[in-house]
Amino acid sequence: MRFICINCSLIILLTSFSNCGSKHKKNSNVKNSIQPKEFVISDSLCKGTYKGVEFDSINGDIAHQYSNVMSKIVGDQLKKLYKEKKYSKVDFRNIRMSTKGMNDGDNYVVYELVIPFIRVKEKCDAMTSFDHSGGWGHVPDIEKRKEGFYSSEKKVLVGNILEISDLKTTKEGLQEYWLQWKHVDYQSECE
Repeated sequence: MRFICINCSLIILLTSFSNCGSKHKKNSNVKNSIQPKEFVISDSLCKGTYKGVEFDSINGDIAHQYSNVMSKIVGDQLKKLYKEKKYSKVDFRNIRMSTKGMNDGDNYVVYELVIPFIRVKEKCDAMTSFDHSGGWGHVPDIEKRKEGFYSSEKKVLVGNILEISDLKTTKEGLQEYWLQWKHVDYQSECE
């Protein structure tokens, strides 16, 4: 595993992942298998590559779980930039995704993801949280995902504002909506 870190003081190793709708039971081997092979964090982007199996009968859609990994890393970087007064948000328009090898029959995929940031002038224009709603070969249920944010007893959104990207699709069939918001623990004064 190789990590490249630009302008960052902390590499985040994740210890748990959400299932992204798969009904398969996960095991502890997944957290090690979906770590980025190539990884960059900077003030202007987060970029990573997953290389490995696409799916297995125990862990489900392993490669798609990489979206969870990157969402966590991007959210943490947005929070770090906010604390440093480098107010930023994700540049939805310029997110790049590719999934070479997906659905080609050999169960090996190279999932590359580039999530760029744009700087904003005011702290209340910044975002401090990031996530996704995706489908590996099927349309994501964005309405259900939005419902979860707005009906949650634990409110995380400042002002109930959830920004959602246009649907991003790779030519092999990965479909993702990317989401960002002002987290109440960081930006509650931005109501």
